[in-house]
Amino acid sequence: MTINKRISILGDGGWGTTLAILLSKKGLSVRLWSAFPDYADTVKQNSENIKFLPGIKIPKAIDITSDIAKALDADVIVVAVPSQFLRGIIAKIKGASFNPQIIVSVVKGIENTTFNRPSEIIRQDLGYDNIAVLSGPTIAYEIAGGLPATSVIASVSKDVAKQAQELFMSDRFRVYTSTDIIGVELGGALKNIIAIAAGISDGLKLGTNAKAALFTRGLVEMKRLGAALGAEQETFNGLSGIGDLVTTCISLYSRNRTVGEEITRGKKLSDLIENMDMVAEGIETTRSVYGLSKKIGIEMPITEQVYQVLFKDKNPHTAVSDLMLRDKKPE
Repeated sequence: MTINKRISILGDGGWGTTLAILLSKKGLSVRLWSAFPDYADTVKQNSENIKFLPGIKIPKAIDITSDIAKALDADVIVVAVPSQFLRGIIAKIKGASFNPQIIVSVVKGIENTTFNRPSEIIRQDLGYDNIAVLSGPTIAYEIAGGLPATSVIASVSKDVAKQAQELFMSDRFRVYTSTDIIGVELGGALKNIIAIAAGISDGLKLGTNAKAALFTRGLVEMKRLGAALGAEQETFNGLSGIGDLVTTCISLYSRNRTVGEEITRGKKLSDLIENMDMVAEGIETTRSVYGLSKKIGIEMPITEQVYQVLFKDKNPHTAVSDLMLRDKKPE
């Protein structure tokens, strides 16, 4: 299979816009779809995504549209919408006339009600099999600014993964392949929960030792759930696991880390959500993963405390104490 050159990206957030820029600079024909016609016009007129990627110029060659039928006329469709809106977007395109060679999901989350991963939702609702997942330590601002980064693209089909790798690979964006779509997708979702915990740690000024503990024990939780769901343990030692985990926990651009920090300043979760233009995926992912861990009997103490802080108004100091005073056990 050789991928042709027409790419449509569904979702005009920071990451969707960044990927549009990256692919356009490779000389590909790129279309960026926005769910909001007025905002699509604004982005097009200014050649800048002022709300989600301010200060970064968008090449004129990128076709910005809010016409979903037009967006579906592509060889490759990249789905770049927040996970809680994925079903709604799929409902818009279900039954439409489109036949892409590959669908690439860059969605990071787990659905609340079904506990499905984004690629599972796409496959089930669209009846489509040529799906790949792109994930890794990819701060949009840095990549849009031309700084080097690496990522991993996974598919159950080696051929699909290799073709998608060729599509995204550039001299500033190195892409590896994997067939562990479960592990790659879970890594991208679960690290956001630990990033909220890292933000709480920063806000409480708990120091470097505490943050290192969060990285380490957070990775254990990610692997533990991954093993229960059929992921390969080695995947979590790679770019979509520890790579994305560290980046999201330390970056000042990380929305999830910022949520945790703001919680320690007395901000209410409802107010944070209302005042955020961009979605912090870790919030709803925490709800999903907490419920999933209870359903299948997996111990995830950090996730549980983040859940209690976010949704049960637990005092962050008390959450830290409860983590530290758990029963003694071997590593």
